[in-house]
Amino acid sequence: MLVLEHGDKPGAKILISGGGRCNFTNLHTAPDRFFSANPHFCKSALSRFTPRDFLALVEKHQIAWHEKTLGQLFCDVSAKRILAMLLDECAAAGVAIRVGQRIAAVVHAAGGGPRFQIQTAAGTIGAESIVLATGGLSIPKMGATGLSHTIARHFGLPMTETRPGLVPLTVPEDLLSRTQPLSGVSLEVVARIGRKAFREAMLFTHRGLSGPAILQISSVWRPGDGLSIDLLPDLAPDFLIARKRARPKASLRTLLHEAMPQRAADVFAPDAIAARPMADIQDKALLALGSALKAWQVTPSGTEGYAKAEVTLGGIDTGALSSRTMEAKTVPGLFVIGEAMDVTGWLGGYNFQWAWASGHSAGLAA
Repeated sequence: MLVLEHGDKPGAKILISGGGRCNFTNLHTAPDRFFSANPHFCKSALSRFTPRDFLALVEKHQIAWHEKTLGQLFCDVSAKRILAMLLDECAAAGVAIRVGQRIAAVVHAAGGGPRFQIQTAAGTIGAESIVLATGGLSIPKMGATGLSHTIARHFGLPMTETRPGLVPLTVPEDLLSRTQPLSGVSLEVVARIGRKAFREAMLFTHRGLSGPAILQISSVWRPGDGLSIDLLPDLAPDFLIARKRARPKASLRTLLHEAMPQRAADVFAPDAIAARPMADIQDKALLALGSALKAWQVTPSGTEGYAKAEVTLGGIDTGALSSRTMEAKTVPGLFVIGEAMDVTGWLGGYNFQWAWASGHSAGLAA
């Protein structure tokens, strides 16, 4: 078996993942944690190679790990351990890895011999089966090229719309001028579009909004959609009225400082009443402010694109693939795994688990 690696070294995305500690899977992996035009497609592969299966491999190689939050598993020390484990497994299976490979095209071979020809800058390689495992369009500075999509189109495989996923969102200039003083401020929120909601941290940036909650909801967001963001998920809309009863002499700004980061309180407290004692503010105004903080309305202007996106939404249409083997139905010997196809997981180790699971399915069949 031969692996052709575009980069100068293998596993570049593994090494940067999870802040350098590799969020290698998620214990809560389930089909409903993935986006796809066919939500049932991922079920077979996920059931046949589970997070526990990958964890068994991690423990076989004596890699120390820990569970962080929401079922996310990380290396205790470094993502380098996961990469070394995978390379060791490849070596044990007799897999050769060639780095720095620039692939120009993959075509059906003419006449006899191997089924496919892989045309590279170093020459042509014959193969009976090919697994497309080159990912999507995200993070081009790390070598993402969309090669799998190009090859799929050559063989007539249909594509779904592609767009950046798990990506920071930008906001209009009028809102940005208000929120820029909050750049670097983080707080726990619930970000919601329709029935889809994620409770995690949100980070204000110099261009808009980021952090896990925003990255998660970005995979649902479409241009023109508005977000409803609960800035105080543990408080009721009337919390300010209750605090007014307890501390009537305190200012609104002071009580908001206790409920959210100080800089955020300074921005979201209305200038006209921010410094006034709570006793001087009508309950109606306090309820209106509390309700607004519980459902802050934002209509993003866009995303920060593939350069900052962790994944690519969409890709090779799963309708063209076998859900059991990942083989193209109309191109025997051609397999697709991971991010190259229209299956995208939530943030938190789900996309790695899909890579392992879909790779396992293809590996058994290829």
